[in-house]
Amino acid sequence: MNGATLRYPQPGYDRAAPARKQVPRGASRLVAKEPLSARMPKPSFGFIKLLLWPLLLAALGFGAYQGAQYVLPYADRPISKVSVEGDLSYVSQQAVQQRISPFVSASFFTVDLAGMRQELEQMPWIAHAEVRRVWPDQVVVRLEEQLPIARWGDEALLNNQGQAFAPREVANYEHLPRLSGPQRAQQQVMQQYQILSQMLRPLGFSISSLEMSSRGAWTLSTAQGVQIVLGRDHAVEQIRRFVTIHEKALKDQISKIARIDMRYPNGLAVAWRDPLPQTTVAAAATVQ
Repeated sequence: MNGATLRYPQPGYDRAAPARKQVPRGASRLVAKEPLSARMPKPSFGFIKLLLWPLLLAALGFGAYQGAQYVLPYADRPISKVSVEGDLSYVSQQAVQQRISPFVSASFFTVDLAGMRQELEQMPWIAHAEVRRVWPDQVVVRLEEQLPIARWGDEALLNNQGQAFAPREVANYEHLPRLSGPQRAQQQVMQQYQILSQMLRPLGFSISSLEMSSRGAWTLSTAQGVQIVLGRDHAVEQIRRFVTIHEKALKDQISKIARIDMRYPNGLAVAWRDPLPQTTVAAAATVQ
């Protein structure tokens, strides 16, 4: 008896579906080949560009240098005019021209502007100098003079910044207030002078001299002949207290007062003029 074997379909098997064609093992899909030009590596010109830029810059620089060497002899003219600008009250145009005459012999491009400026600022009355070229053959000098505010001792003047300068004509400025003190305290003395002057001006006082001692104490004299002594500390507060007492008790007697000492915590001491006895009479006034 011949045996028969029954085969049952596997789950999910569809008899109506066409049978799939088996792909032989080892087979692969066909892919369209790219053109040879696309597969070849593209050349890089980065290295060439890096090499060409320095060469181009060097060529341009060399050309500019050669051009300058050719043009410079025609463009670099001798200085024909020096113009001096600024409001000059203490320095003459002639003195300035004489000071810078050694520099003017140079040409337009070779003139030493920095040296000219330094030479001008060495003149006592020149606070600041500005020098510049003006094409094709001129130099313009602009000057700012010192502004004398006071005398510093007997041999120098002070400008509005508290800087000392020493012109030859110091003796011609006796009308300016005389300030004095330690050499390094010029600016401090000038600032104190400006502050105290503003405080005393409403009373009709003007300062003729202001001295700072080596210990920092202050003594001022007014053009009205009154000397005021201040302590080392709180000088502004002491002057403010003097202004208050002046209006209350001293205003009518100020012409008879020679000296006022403000170094008292709550008052002041007054030294009177003649015809009182020549010995100093001190009167303490207490502020209520």
